Parts: sequence; structure tokens; C-alpha cells
Amino acid sequence: MTDSLATRYLEEARRQFRGHKRLGEGAIAQLKDEELFVILDPEANSVAIIIKHLAGNMRSRFTDFLTTDGEKPDRHRDQEFEANANTTRAEVMRWWEQGWACVLSAMESLEPEDVTRTVTIRGEAHTVLQAVNRQIAHYAYHIGQIVFLAKHLRSREWKSLSIPRGRSEEFNRQPVTERKRGPSSPRGT
Repeated sequence: MTDSLATRYLEEARRQFRGHKRLGEGAIAQLKDEELFVILDPEANSVAIIIKHLAGNMRSRFTDFLTTDGEKPDRHRDQEFEANANTTRAEVMRWWEQGWACVLSAMESLEPEDVTRTVTIRGEAHTVLQAVNRQIAHYAYHIGQIVFLAKHLRSREWKSLSIPRGRSEEFNRQPVTERKRGPSSPRGT
């Protein structure tokens, strides 16, 4: 991979991670404290549990990203899906910020020549490009769950994070330089 292409890839990966973070924050900010902990059915996760899992994954995958396996021996993944009745919004947001700090710090430290290096996740070899793409997809999946839950819980009080429903034509008529978008650009959220 050429340096120019690797540089552009890293810039785009960083942009996507920051966009996922903003999108999640836009959804989380709309939830009342108690709504962070709502579980829709026995097999579902609350927003707080999803954040706890994301934070555990982020810490594990991105701490010493280039030098240690992405599944750290001190990670207890199954415990990420256990709720604690005493958990507060402040604690949930601390998990969120700490997880994203690991991701963004590791991503900022990467150089173009790192993109083709090999890292491991659970002993399986990946190029940095593959490992980063794997995490972008994983985080997008869970951020989508957070947005879905927040939208469901807020119902008519939901404020769109992108182009509001029924307003696509209006948005498309605006000059590109005047378009105002929410935290990210997925349609219909």
C-alpha cells in the first residue's frame, strides 16, 4: 500500500470512529438517566450494557494495539453484559469516554507504514487495516443498537441525528455548503 493511500485510509478510519462516537453521544444525550438501563426483553441489552461492552472491547483491542494481542488476559467479556443496579449515568459515561480515549489515542499514533503490519486478536493474525476495519464495523453495529434503543425509548420526543424523516427533498435542495447535519450522516436516524 502506498504511503498516500495508507495516509488517506488512516484519516478515513479516524473520521469514521469520531463519527460513530458523535452519533452515539447524540442518541445517549436524548435519554433520561433511567432510560439508559431499560431492557426491552430478557435477551436484550440496555444502552448502559452496550456501552459497558463497547468500553471493554475498546480497552482490550486498542491498549498496546501494535504490540499485544487484542484480547487482553484481564478482559472478562461475559461480565460486560451483566447489569449492576447501582450503576449511574456518570459511570456509564466514564466507560464511554475511557473506551473512546483508547481507540482515538491508538489511531492517532498510527503511521502509514503501520497499516500493513500484523497484529493479533485472540491469536488470529490481522493486518492493521483488517483489525481497524473489524472494529469500525463492530462499533457501528453497537452504535446502531444504541440509536435504535434511544429512538424507541424517546418515541415522539426523538430528535433526528441526521436528515429528519420526510425532509430529504428539502435537504437535497440546499447547497452543499449550507447543509446542516447532525452528529453523523446515516439516513433516517
